[in-house]
Amino acid sequence: MGGGESEKEEDWPEPSFAGARLVDAPILFFVVTHKAFRAELDFVRRVAAEASEGGAVSGAVVVDLSRRLEFLKLVYDYHSVAEDEVIFLALDAQVKNVVPTYSLEHSSIDDSFSCIFHYLDLLMNKDEDAPEMFQDLISLIGTVQTMICHHMHKEEEQVFPLLMEKCSREEQSQLIWQYMCSVPTILLEEFLPWMTLYLSTDEKVDVLHCIKLIVPKERLLQEVVVSWIQHESSSSGANSIYGKRHQLLTGLSNRDIHKLYPLQISCDREQQFKKACSIQKNCVEEPVKGMHIWHAALRRDLNQIIEELHHIRSSICSASLSSVIVQLKFIADVLIFYSNSLDKIFCNLSNLVAENSISPCSPLIDECQIKVLRRLLLYESRGSIQLENFVEMLYQELESLVRELGKNLMLLETEVFPSISTSCTVEMQMWLLQACLYMMPLGLLKCTVTWFSSHLTENQSKSILKKVELGCPAISKSFTSLLCEWVRIGCSGKISAEKFRENLEEMFNGRSFYLAEQNRQKIIFSDWMFNPNSTTKIKITADFPSSSASKETGEHDVFYPSEMNIRIFFSQKFKGMLSLQRNLVEADHVTSVTLESRPIDAVFYFHKGLIKDLEYLVSLSAKLAANVGFLAEFKKRFKLLHTIYQIHSDSEDEIVFPALESKGALQNISHSYSIDHKLEFKYFTKTSIILEEISELHDQQGSKETRVRLDKLFSKLHHTCLSMRKVLSDHMYREEVEIFPLFRGSFSVDEEEKIIGHMLGRTRAEILKEVITWLMAHLTSDEQQAMMSIWLKVARNTKFDEWLREWWGGMAEHTLSTVQEGSRPPDDPLEVVLTYLLKDGTQMRKVGHDRETQKEFYSEDCKHYGSSDVHKSTFAGGGKDAFQSQDLCLAQNETDKKKLNEADKICHDVAEITSTENQKLSHQEHPLSMNQEELEAAIRRVSRDPNLDSRKKTYLIQNLLMSRWTIMQKMQHEASVGNHEGDIPGQSPSYRDPLGVTFGCKHYKRNCKLLAPCCNKLYTCIRCHDDHQTDHSVDRKDIIKMMCMKCMVIQPIGQKCISQSCNGFSMGRYYCRICKLFDDERQIYHCPYCNLCRVGKGLGVDYFHCMKCNACMSKYLFVHICREKCLEDNCPICHEYIFTSNSPVKALPCGHLMHSSCFQDYTCSHYICPICSKSLGDMQVYFGMLDALLAEEKIPEEYSGRTQVILCNDCEQRGTASFHWLYHKCLYCGSYNTRVL
Repeated sequence: MGGGESEKEEDWPEPSFAGARLVDAPILFFVVTHKAFRAELDFVRRVAAEASEGGAVSGAVVVDLSRRLEFLKLVYDYHSVAEDEVIFLALDAQVKNVVPTYSLEHSSIDDSFSCIFHYLDLLMNKDEDAPEMFQDLISLIGTVQTMICHHMHKEEEQVFPLLMEKCSREEQSQLIWQYMCSVPTILLEEFLPWMTLYLSTDEKVDVLHCIKLIVPKERLLQEVVVSWIQHESSSSGANSIYGKRHQLLTGLSNRDIHKLYPLQISCDREQQFKKACSIQKNCVEEPVKGMHIWHAALRRDLNQIIEELHHIRSSICSASLSSVIVQLKFIADVLIFYSNSLDKIFCNLSNLVAENSISPCSPLIDECQIKVLRRLLLYESRGSIQLENFVEMLYQELESLVRELGKNLMLLETEVFPSISTSCTVEMQMWLLQACLYMMPLGLLKCTVTWFSSHLTENQSKSILKKVELGCPAISKSFTSLLCEWVRIGCSGKISAEKFRENLEEMFNGRSFYLAEQNRQKIIFSDWMFNPNSTTKIKITADFPSSSASKETGEHDVFYPSEMNIRIFFSQKFKGMLSLQRNLVEADHVTSVTLESRPIDAVFYFHKGLIKDLEYLVSLSAKLAANVGFLAEFKKRFKLLHTIYQIHSDSEDEIVFPALESKGALQNISHSYSIDHKLEFKYFTKTSIILEEISELHDQQGSKETRVRLDKLFSKLHHTCLSMRKVLSDHMYREEVEIFPLFRGSFSVDEEEKIIGHMLGRTRAEILKEVITWLMAHLTSDEQQAMMSIWLKVARNTKFDEWLREWWGGMAEHTLSTVQEGSRPPDDPLEVVLTYLLKDGTQMRKVGHDRETQKEFYSEDCKHYGSSDVHKSTFAGGGKDAFQSQDLCLAQNETDKKKLNEADKICHDVAEITSTENQKLSHQEHPLSMNQEELEAAIRRVSRDPNLDSRKKTYLIQNLLMSRWTIMQKMQHEASVGNHEGDIPGQSPSYRDPLGVTFGCKHYKRNCKLLAPCCNKLYTCIRCHDDHQTDHSVDRKDIIKMMCMKCMVIQPIGQKCISQSCNGFSMGRYYCRICKLFDDERQIYHCPYCNLCRVGKGLGVDYFHCMKCNACMSKYLFVHICREKCLEDNCPICHEYIFTSNSPVKALPCGHLMHSSCFQDYTCSHYICPICSKSLGDMQVYFGMLDALLAEEKIPEEYSGRTQVILCNDCEQRGTASFHWLYHKCLYCGSYNTRVL
């Protein structure tokens, strides 16, 4: 986006309606305006870039850019608001939940335009730092260009195809005409030819045909619109081709207003203006003096409305209230536009010519009164009880308004207008009045002219017609003829006051005011919004009806949804009131943040990290031009951001959004965001291409041309990063204010946890490790705690916390207290026992007691250990009788005596080994020193402890029983290690093949052996160790050394050999530091939730992890029956622990699991689940065979007619079936999988 590059060069996908003609789909008129916006933005950006490359930026360039952008913003404002209040409303009536996000985008673009004009003001007023500010201006223009093009492409992909599908050609034409009637006439006359400036000849012809279809069949009106489109000029550009009158809409200074007068090029006219020559009175009286007639019409209608409200208040008859309110809305619209015209034309000019001889002209209606009018436009009373209060408030507010309005009108008539009348020519007065009319939208202008004309006498109407017919060089003859026609219609009496009100009511009921609420609910407002001092606490309802123009709308109907004009003209005054849409969604967002934490809040923390990283990339890109050393850091962070944003976007598209769409009332709400994700990666791709070019040039170094090219690329990269940050940040903001607050009302906490679990369950361990490290660096300590609490709660059924402790130091700060029930106890059984004994406070002896007692204790323990093979099943059961077996009381033989002597020595060594742990216990006793009675007493204390649940009691009792055996294993290991020092068995290569070519074993292909610390022997893999050592298994966490089978050197475990002779020889293509697993053959991944390595391409590729089942499953099983921790169980056939089993597992339709091989063998003779007895598949064929069999079978007479009560295992329904010895059919589902009750 830097230099002369533009958005036009980017490859935007073709819309689905490419090639469609405007006459067939008039709604594509907006697509024509899109083409003009793209071309104008490209031109403005190119002009600014060329000026920057040329060196010094002149003031003329800044002024030219300012005027172009001013016109562009004004046009885009009306285009956007017309979409909000005309096009989007019509679409929302047909397809719900599509348009709110587009209105939020309009607001964001408007904010960016404001930043542009801020920099333009700085450039016009300051000379210092001008080059730097101009570069910032170019970046802002590029950002707005990116945002608008992005937004328009989304509309062309989603909004307009839907309108083409849902609306007929006539309905589309009415929408476009309603839009045109809503734009100020002074802008519409310049906008239409500007729009066609960038079209080909054929496209212009197509637009003309479409306009003839859109505009009502009114000859003069069609001539006016066609003349505007066909207007041509030899100059080009938005500033010069159509004059400068549109600047009246944006406001001018006192001394600039007269520059717009079109006759200033005539020396005679200018001399007349400067000398304030006398008015020529040979034709008619001064036009400005006729303004009292206009004021009289306003006063008359307002007083009439007050009288009618007084009558309604007195009679409590609301039959005519709706027509009164409609008339008041119309008068309010007229007053607002009249006030705007006075403020920007008459008052400015009066202050200039009077030279402070009169008091400054104040606005016709102040901000407070505008707010009152605004409320009158929005709020209506509902309910008989509220009606009286509503009418009373309306009456009081209107009386106050009329009083203030009368004073201001009197000031205009006595001071302002006389000053202008004596200072301006008749031609200029006519131009001023017609400019005021031109500032009204076309629809409101027609209504206003006909309404005003109906109040004129015959002489007044003739005088005004004569003035209009005289015209002004600034006004086209066709438009002058149209005004005269409207005056004649009003004066002819064809439209009475009653008929006029009926027409107004039809128009107001045919349009609505847009509010970004998904269900368009009525919003209740307290009456203090009208009157803060009021003590009456009633509520008034703002009704926002659906957007459907009256079906009986005729060809000549003229709409004027003045809402859009009010929002644009009074955007500052209405900042707190008129941006109702954005304020409400922001309020919802703030409310959601202040409420209790929910699992979906994890997305907000993620967004915060993404935004901070985007800001960091922007800061890095700004430093690259001065220091290329930041390039490596930029590449690293950009690659990480790209990966994380890709994962985040895919998770939203494939998990979050479908879950939201599954709620019937929220369908279609996320499609726009999915389009965003698709388009946003275009920016990542573009940035990657720029980085590649920079890297190539950076490697070349040297020439001056290379450095210049590098500087341009650095600037382009910085501008691209700025645009990307803005687009992505706005996208996340819209999600936070529109999408994610919906979860609080539509989803339970468990459902949110399931969604977050699905997002986590498809993320690989390597990526998740990077994400956690990255995210925690961007969050505060409280946010880190909250985020980790959400993750741990979601993954509470898994070993996610165990995986975190394997590598993340921050896990120590996040205790398992954040996870509710389901946490696992510490891994070391001895630690469990010691912790409980320390907590229990039992009176015990010191460890350093008499050695004879130790010998006696250990002698008894050795007896237990010596017979452990015989009584293995008894120990596993943990029964009390195991310690009372008569076999253990037999006389000792010679072997026992030798073992006792060895134990005497070992116990002495163990006392030293465990001295540190015993010191921690102070006066508490170590389990090794407990006799049988003390052990039984400790078990009884655990069994009676009311603070422990059954699960914890079982776990503690088991570990108490096994504690002495566990210590014995540790002592024997220490002794074994001492005996094998310098002599490690297995220090030789092992091979997978008989020829001795490929290193490995029957389990894995690898180039190393593992040193088992438990027996100090080398094995090719852990499974080889466990197959060879039947009395114990190796703990993978304790393995810290390996032997390279190429150089035979024992070394710290790692993926490559550190021996110089091997030169980085790889131990395996796959290496897991946690599982100590090497493999050089298969695709393996580490699951952070199983905390095990499993065969497959990885989470998110061909597998996902279900947090409730705690199982890695194929992505084709995404929809399945969840059973909590179903994998942490034994196979019901072979009883092998499934979680760590190496055999494939079969998921049954009921949700239970068994090995695939076991399933094949089992189904040869059974068809029901061995656990829940449900059928293992579709058994209709088998049941049909049983039907045929029973039909041929005859029941003995003594059993004929007898029935039996049965329970169906498949549908779980009770019923009756005919008597049979084997088969009983369910009456509900037809299954024979039943049992007799």
